[in-house]
Amino acid sequence: MGLADASGPRDTQALLSATQAMELRRRDYHMERPLLNQEHLEELGRWGSAPRTRQWQTWLQCSRARARALLLQHLPVLVWLPRYPVRDWLVGDLLSGLSVAIMQLPQGLAYALLAGLPPVFGLYSSFYPVFIYFLFGTSRHISVATPGPLPLLTAPGRPTGGAGPDPLRLRGHLPVRASCPRLYHSCSCAGLRLTAQVCVWPPSEQPLWATVPHLLLEVCRKLPQSKVGTVVTAAVAGVVLVVVKLLNDKLQQQLPIPIPGELLTLIGATGISYGMGLKHRFEVDVVGNIPAGLVPPVAPNTQLFSKLVGSAFTIAVVGFAIAISLGKIFALRHGYRVDSNQELVALGLSNLIGGIFQCFPVSCSMSRSLVQESTGGNSQVAGAISSLFILLIIVKLGELFHDLPKAVLAAIIIVNLKGMLRQLSDVRSLWKANRADLLIWLVTFTATILLNLDLGLVVAVIFSLLLVVVRTQMPHYSVLGQVPDTDIYRDVAEYSEAKEVPGVKVFRSSATVYFANAEFYSDALKQRCGVDVDFLISQKKKLLKKREQLKLKQLQKEEKLQKQAASSKGASVSINVNTSLEDMRSNNVEDCKTMQVSPGDKMEDATANGQEDSKAPDGSTLKALGLPQPDFHSLILDLGALSFVDTVCLKSLKNIFHDFREIEVEVYMAACQSPVVSQLEAGHFFDASITKKHLFASVHDAVTFALQHPRPVPDSPVSVTRL
Repeated sequence: MGLADASGPRDTQALLSATQAMELRRRDYHMERPLLNQEHLEELGRWGSAPRTRQWQTWLQCSRARARALLLQHLPVLVWLPRYPVRDWLVGDLLSGLSVAIMQLPQGLAYALLAGLPPVFGLYSSFYPVFIYFLFGTSRHISVATPGPLPLLTAPGRPTGGAGPDPLRLRGHLPVRASCPRLYHSCSCAGLRLTAQVCVWPPSEQPLWATVPHLLLEVCRKLPQSKVGTVVTAAVAGVVLVVVKLLNDKLQQQLPIPIPGELLTLIGATGISYGMGLKHRFEVDVVGNIPAGLVPPVAPNTQLFSKLVGSAFTIAVVGFAIAISLGKIFALRHGYRVDSNQELVALGLSNLIGGIFQCFPVSCSMSRSLVQESTGGNSQVAGAISSLFILLIIVKLGELFHDLPKAVLAAIIIVNLKGMLRQLSDVRSLWKANRADLLIWLVTFTATILLNLDLGLVVAVIFSLLLVVVRTQMPHYSVLGQVPDTDIYRDVAEYSEAKEVPGVKVFRSSATVYFANAEFYSDALKQRCGVDVDFLISQKKKLLKKREQLKLKQLQKEEKLQKQAASSKGASVSINVNTSLEDMRSNNVEDCKTMQVSPGDKMEDATANGQEDSKAPDGSTLKALGLPQPDFHSLILDLGALSFVDTVCLKSLKNIFHDFREIEVEVYMAACQSPVVSQLEAGHFFDASITKKHLFASVHDAVTFALQHPRPVPDSPVSVTRL
């Protein structure tokens, strides 16, 4: 009984709280306020232009605080390293750095050969840039090294390859879409080219203009020249790598760190090659001598700058696009911020200092970045640890890989291209998600395969820009209707309950109006309104012109009759010349009376003419002219999508006001952003006929005002409504 008594009030309280919650959900949204046009809104909100900040004054300031801020801004390691939580992050960064270094060793050797350089240059590129990024980078999780496409973008200037500070020239292509997290959707063709390039060894023998079909034909042509030992070595290494990768994917949850299949394959292949003498017995090419120790810095040859500037720019854009894309993905996932400007500085310094020490271009590796994150990496310390491990190999352990077969490095490259080639399956998902991106993907893929790789990049960029322009030229135009009992207006074609307000037409475009689509905007507006505006205006002008011509003919006819009457009166006077003096006097008296009466008659005629003139404009209305009238008296332009206006947009809007007023429809604007209003003022859009009273804070304000003030019959074809 006690339990029942105790549970009763609780149940009642729960029921009351549920009822109150339902009542709150059912409660309507009520708000009362006056109608706000732009003038009233500026008065109510005390609108004023935002103060301009002069950034150059801040740049020119010189103080100790300013110097310290600049130092911390451009050297982020001084900010985060003193606050580094050693107990929480050090173990994870240590394991992550070692895991990445184990992957980086074989891949660095392989990609150096792909770029046509000795393998030791891959080790240099895995040390110097990584350590520089540790000092200047802001992303905690990306692994700076040579990604798959970048070796293909570079090749030594000499046809035989070799070491030394030779000029690097453009060798390949990677479409750049840095704003999209799925940057590697467009890497499939680069993967095909990499695969073909590896099969046709060495890559330095291939012409820069070689397309993928040309490379594939070259592969087929050189198949009879293949060496059995090299093919078997590459095949066995490839199978081992694939099996290890499948095990890593299957046992991902159970393994603390991935199995280092590439490193184990490297060690095993080196041992087998040394023990069995693959180079002498089966003519399998090996890496050869790897010099121990670091090389001295070499100043760049300034005479090569003019030859390299175009290729360097392409490589810089591609590398930065890859790095900033992955950096922002990891930052969003782990809740910190990546500074894009500082990332550009960090990558630039990494490649600049690395180039002095004979490194080839580096960026961010997606596979190694994922490994660094999954193995517990928390900061840039993981990259520093991996670079120190590579330094140890360069100084002491590099010579141990003297007998490493090059075929194993080729197998490592091809197996690592699995992710790139898998992007071909994204065609289906892009077809469902975004067909515009799919079109860019297909054009990029086709251009890269069929054209020179440099031209493929140019075609991809130009096509993307043209597609942006085309998409702004074909926005979604809609006529809006009011959702019942709300102040919300939606497209009547999409919302069945949204109904047009009688006498008011609301029009909206989903894109901003500028020179490329202003004419389309005007045409779509006239089409969606259901009125042939241009036809009505032309017919009205024709009828008015015809009426003026008839009136002119009538005036000419009246003047002719007056002249005839005057001539006939003169004839009668000449006939009565010989009359008597009395008759002349009587005639003079009558003429005087006539002269006295004529001024009054003239005033009456003038008044009558003035009344006719005042009534004349009423005869110029559509109804008086016998033309069909629009079924709405007000047009509202929802300009909420406008982000800017140019001179063509201003002229187009003025023409819309003029044309619709010609057919007795008043035009209003609504929902303009403050920057757009400022641009309208700067362009002298507002004048005596179009004032800020024609611009309202919202569509509902404009509709309410239009219903309260339907447009009266105009006094002239282009009269101004007084608001």
